[in-house]
Amino acid sequence: MQVSVFKNDGADSGKKLDLADATFDAGYNESLIHQVVTAYQAGARSGTRAQKNRSAVAGGGAKPFRKKGTGRARAGTIRSPIWRGGGKIFPACNTSFEQKLNKKMYKAGMRSIVSELLRKERMTVVDSLDVTEIKTKNFAAQLKALGKSDVLIVSDAPSEALVLSARNIKNVEVTDLAGLNPYSLLQHADIIITADAASKLEEVLV
Repeated sequence: MQVSVFKNDGADSGKKLDLADATFDAGYNESLIHQVVTAYQAGARSGTRAQKNRSAVAGGGAKPFRKKGTGRARAGTIRSPIWRGGGKIFPACNTSFEQKLNKKMYKAGMRSIVSELLRKERMTVVDSLDVTEIKTKNFAAQLKALGKSDVLIVSDAPSEALVLSARNIKNVEVTDLAGLNPYSLLQHADIIITADAASKLEEVLV
């Protein structure tokens, strides 16, 4: 398939980029996309919760009352799990929420996402994103010329000037191909990808 390539100012450059149908014209698989995004978000959870068992709770060293003669059930500590303020029987500890997802499934899900974004004209291919100086105001004007406000910018090798110029603009994120993920692709209203990055993404998702 052929995709139009635009200039930095939003004008059509007249160039066409050949992209593989297998990557950029794949079918829409909603259930697979949901599974891929869910697995990505689950893997991002820290899982650092920590509750205390009966040995980790402070106090409870002395026997609360004598063993016989009180009529109550015997108790050796006030930090027993059946007591208020006692430890948990099965305390939650550091947990990995990572979900296993086959590489083939992940790549198929990513292909489905980028294809749907391209079909809905939410993905724009630009010749390059040259930022000569670190100036947020200038880069914001460049995005305005492209007609984008909520956008993910994907570059093969984003320059320091590009990253620093974009980092303080609301709803604008810059990433390279290594940091590209399904959640970010769906989170933003529009995607701007450079021609070089699109060609390499084609190879990555095969």
